[in-house]
Amino acid sequence: MKANQSTEERFLLLGFSDWPSLQPVLFALVLFCYLLTLTGNSALALLAAPDPRLHTPMYYFLCHLALVDAGFTTSVVPPLLASLRGRALWLQRGGCLAQLCASLALGSAECVLLAVMALDRAAAVCRPLRYAGLASPRLCRALAGASWLGGLTNSAAQTALLASRPLCPPHQVDHFICELPALLKLACGGGRDIPELQMFAARVVILLLPSAVILASYAAVARAVRGMRTTGSRRKAVGTCGSHLTAVCLFYGSAIYTYLQPTLGYNQGHGKFVSLFYTVVTPALNPLIYTLRNKEVKGAARRLLGSLGRGHAGQ
Repeated sequence: MKANQSTEERFLLLGFSDWPSLQPVLFALVLFCYLLTLTGNSALALLAAPDPRLHTPMYYFLCHLALVDAGFTTSVVPPLLASLRGRALWLQRGGCLAQLCASLALGSAECVLLAVMALDRAAAVCRPLRYAGLASPRLCRALAGASWLGGLTNSAAQTALLASRPLCPPHQVDHFICELPALLKLACGGGRDIPELQMFAARVVILLLPSAVILASYAAVARAVRGMRTTGSRRKAVGTCGSHLTAVCLFYGSAIYTYLQPTLGYNQGHGKFVSLFYTVVTPALNPLIYTLRNKEVKGAARRLLGSLGRGHAGQ
């Protein structure tokens, strides 16, 4: 009987219903960012795939990041848009856990992938002569696969731990998605038990371990840049790493704020806006951050448009 009751549980996602005057603005912003995410990330992948000059480790990982960002935003935006239109959004417990699992898997994969990209940039700047040998296609595939596997493993573990916990009524989630900190607010009994401590430890590992890798990588880059003799070399190294460092700060800053707070101290009002930033805004900005000042991508775009123009003229 108890199992049947748990499967029939439904959760009401309150979204931004406490900000009714802001909902039309948020709807337009979210829709614009979502379209920009899909367009920008698709364009990046379509440019990199056919152009041999972009068949490098950096663009290989960027294509994986584009795929992660598109999936991450898609796991969040459709129900968010529905709730911003004023509809009450009810999810069955299974649907809520499925959304949590998908968003956690893709968000965790991005955490690991950003660390992998930092290692790649450090190798390119610190070991330029050995870089081609270090960043072999086989190793790149293994690192990309490890990013996806790490995200899936973290998500499966945390979702399973949450599923084992009873959540007390009223099942009202003061959020626009089934996000872990908001769901833990509903946990029966209060205080911290062993599953919650295990979930917190998993969040520390998936956020702080890649952060440590990123910090160590950029410390090595800073030492290498200091040792460079020419201004041109320094400018090239900074340009190579600057876009990635910007993306890291945007994503990790908001994710750490959301996931490393104690459950009892988690402010759901602030948390919704922070989550909106890293689930919707940051994925839309990433293609711009990586390509706006990138001469190789601009050159690939010109070559692709030129080939399309010649093909059209030939017909």
